[in-house]
Amino acid sequence: MTAEQALLLPVGDDLYALSVDWILEVVAAPKVTRLTTAPPTVLGLFNLRGHIVPMFDTAALLGVGTVRATTFAVVVNCPQGPAGLAVTDLPERGVLGEGTGSSRLSGTVGLYEVGDRVVSLLDPAVLLSPERIGGRGFGVDATHIEVG
Repeated sequence: MTAEQALLLPVGDDLYALSVDWILEVVAAPKVTRLTTAPPTVLGLFNLRGHIVPMFDTAALLGVGTVRATTFAVVVNCPQGPAGLAVTDLPERGVLGEGTGSSRLSGTVGLYEVGDRVVSLLDPAVLLSPERIGGRGFGVDATHIEVG
């Protein structure tokens, strides 16, 4: 079995893992423009070298609270296009060890050992599905957000 490389994402007091296969880049201190009519899971938009990227509240998507301060954005390549996941501290690389069980959080695929820690592995395809991020009439793609 090949060890899976992951990025460890601090979200408040919790730590989540994301397979490096999903990650485009990590952005420090993104300047987020708020959208007053957006669903609560959407923190706003930020400019990434001329591309407008939606920023999502990772904690809200997981149902574990809200991200109060967006220190970093982890830009993922999801089926609808690039999207930013807000994290509260600098992500770090890790290697997923043995699976230790299932996770009760929707949008995750299980619990894994990373060194002496246990983390929930995120599933961005579920976490950032259109139904989950904003409900009816809300969609995300690589260049814009539509609210309809």
